[in-house]
Amino acid sequence: DLVPQFELVREVTRAFNIPALEMASFEADDILGTLAEQGVKAGMDVTIVSTDKDLMQLVQPGCTMLDTMKNIRYSAPEVVEKMGVAPEQIIDFLALMGDSSDNIPGVPGIGKKTAAMLLQEYGSLDGIYEHITELKGKRRENLETFKEQAYLCQLLATVKLDVPMDVPVTDLVRKAPDKSTLTEFFARMGFKTWHRQYHDGSEPEKTSEASGQESAPAAPAVKLDASAFKVVRTEAELMRLSVMLRAAPMVAFDTETTSVDAMHARLVGLSFATDTRHAWYVPVGHTSADAQPQLPLERVLEVLGPVLEDPTRPKAAHNAKYDRKVLARHGVHVAGAVYDTMLASYVVDPGRYAHSLDNVALDRLNHKTIKYADVAGKGKGQLRFDEVTVEAAIPYACEDAQVVVALKETLGQEIETAGLGTVLTEIEMPLEAILADMEMTGVGVNADLLGEISDGLGARAERLESECHALAGEPFNLGSPKQLATILFERVGLKPGKKTKTGYSTDSSVLEKLAPQHPLPAKLLEWRSLTKLKSTYTDVLPTLVHPETGRIHTSFNQAVAATGRLSSKDPNLQNIPIRTEDGRKIREAFVAKPGHVLLAADYSQIELRVLAHLAGDEAMVKAFCDGADIHSRTAAELFNVFETMVSREQRSVAKTINFGILYGMSAFRLANEQGLSRRDAQDIIDRYFSRYPKIEAWKESTLESARKSGQVATLVGRIRKIPDINSASHMARRGAERVAINTPVQGTAADVIKKAMVALHPLLKAEMPEAKMVLQVHDELVFEVPESMAETLAAQVKTVMEGIVEFDVPLEVNVAWGKNWLEAH
Repeated sequence: DLVPQFELVREVTRAFNIPALEMASFEADDILGTLAEQGVKAGMDVTIVSTDKDLMQLVQPGCTMLDTMKNIRYSAPEVVEKMGVAPEQIIDFLALMGDSSDNIPGVPGIGKKTAAMLLQEYGSLDGIYEHITELKGKRRENLETFKEQAYLCQLLATVKLDVPMDVPVTDLVRKAPDKSTLTEFFARMGFKTWHRQYHDGSEPEKTSEASGQESAPAAPAVKLDASAFKVVRTEAELMRLSVMLRAAPMVAFDTETTSVDAMHARLVGLSFATDTRHAWYVPVGHTSADAQPQLPLERVLEVLGPVLEDPTRPKAAHNAKYDRKVLARHGVHVAGAVYDTMLASYVVDPGRYAHSLDNVALDRLNHKTIKYADVAGKGKGQLRFDEVTVEAAIPYACEDAQVVVALKETLGQEIETAGLGTVLTEIEMPLEAILADMEMTGVGVNADLLGEISDGLGARAERLESECHALAGEPFNLGSPKQLATILFERVGLKPGKKTKTGYSTDSSVLEKLAPQHPLPAKLLEWRSLTKLKSTYTDVLPTLVHPETGRIHTSFNQAVAATGRLSSKDPNLQNIPIRTEDGRKIREAFVAKPGHVLLAADYSQIELRVLAHLAGDEAMVKAFCDGADIHSRTAAELFNVFETMVSREQRSVAKTINFGILYGMSAFRLANEQGLSRRDAQDIIDRYFSRYPKIEAWKESTLESARKSGQVATLVGRIRKIPDINSASHMARRGAERVAINTPVQGTAADVIKKAMVALHPLLKAEMPEAKMVLQVHDELVFEVPESMAETLAAQVKTVMEGIVEFDVPLEVNVAWGKNWLEAH
């Protein structure tokens, strides 16, 4: 990994306008020494910045050495104090004691103290050998035996002072950094903080002649006309804005609020832009000293709401789901497609960074936005936006709307060039409005039941804690990795596994390996599971119930997972375990409102079905078309038995492999998970690919394509860039290869369920408005529906979900319903 970084170091050094000097056949130390000598002779005040003790030989009047790690400056007295010898003796000192960092062996048996003592007494290496007869014993014997080596080491330790430099030291004057080049470099490297620090939007300058190169041009800065920012405070100004927005071909909008949680936020202001030359801010909820005059919120929404509610009017926003929810809670229901620049950025490069407006504007437009902290402050003293002055809010809010206009144009071109229009406009943009509806609808929970579950988990965790203390023979903090390591590996005497920077690991993988050896690790794992469920769900879920709706309103992340999958937060519903009894009890606490049921529709083994379709493997396709249990069919193929004779253990191995191949499962992992020898595990994997040869062929062709293009794609055309696919690092490359195989499968599965959501939502609105889609978790959709309509909805949902795409294998959806989420399985 080191070698590819050399050119990057040269590039960034030149961008800072610091000469990068190299000479064939000479070490960097020799160049440093030559420059230092030239500087001293020219009367300069020379500082050598280094921690290498061999460079202390260069310290002399006019030349010091600075250790920036310890903030110590070395002149001659400091060298003597640290090393025990003067700067001019450092070469002989290293010749005697050696320097392992520079592969200088020195004289065996002569350490730092002995070398310093000898040089203090005899002055130099020559002096020592001139008085060698005065020495006795092993020290004299070694010096005589290794005399030739000592003088060779003296030569190796000597820094040259006469390298034939093309550039004299007097020409190496300080120059200002080339900010444009640094901006482009840090953007390319993903160094966001430095990118912002050196960004200034100026034209690139040329670097010094020493670099021999011209700076690469920075991305063009977007031209925003801040002088055109206008505030709307009067009825007349409001009416003029209404006319402007109605006449514009496209309206970008943004909301300013009191909270990042849209379900609790109050409107403080709205901003609009029609291009990068016109933007308006309409304050409606400021409490600052300059708040008045300020139009009533109801009047502003009465006049401007119809613009946002017009389904024929093109609109744009960044993270439109948030603005849509805030406005809906204030009575304005945004209609029609909204071009969401956050989603556009995500579709173009899903794994690049968090797709905040600040990041995307800096990356795509070379524009440094005003930050929230710039107008509201930081930390404990940070203001709510309603407390911010209108004067400060105007440029902040107007800029956001103008940036959206500019991003729409820039990202629109990228979307078109990359052929991603379908993914954005037919999947992600329609889905944004659906998710907003789902989040606002929310889902009911039984807080009393959660309290009972929490009490039960707590009591069991306390019993387990006592049992762990008894097994350990002493009390200890089960949540302390340090104390736990001491108990397991010193007190109990178990063999430690992997080591981290802070000591031996006690993570779950280690405890699982130790569990067969002693009962304590197994009880620790159980204790962790219980306390995690309690702290993450049963204690927290009741606190998330909205005071007005009495329901929980999770937030779906649409632009986070690089595969295209949705995730959720507050609460994170993806991680509630379904295979454990405790996890199922938590699902029981998610309930339908009176007279309704929760209906769950779950794709069965969709990722394996996608794999069968992508690979076109006849055996796997036939298994799904036959309606076979794919894991039993695979086990029968692997172990040469009839399907009816497949054992539970054989099916478990087959299931592990079926899913494991999506994640690059190795024989080592299969052996660990199934308790097999490495040889048997490898033999099973080899048999698997001999039975399903086209899967192996698909994997190889996918990897080959990824290596050439640097990206992979799903069936609908969603792309994911994989920069490490050709990395020199084996670990990074292997990780990238797993991503390359997994993404087309998992990403296509994600696209399928998103397409189903986009198809089902308008169907429900038109034919069954009483039914609501409330959750999406993994491969499952959950609806809340009047109990009398459950059977009808189940048939419609199954038909749509199973027919949403045409594969070589049938999609299968399991549908069930009940009073709570658990019963719907």
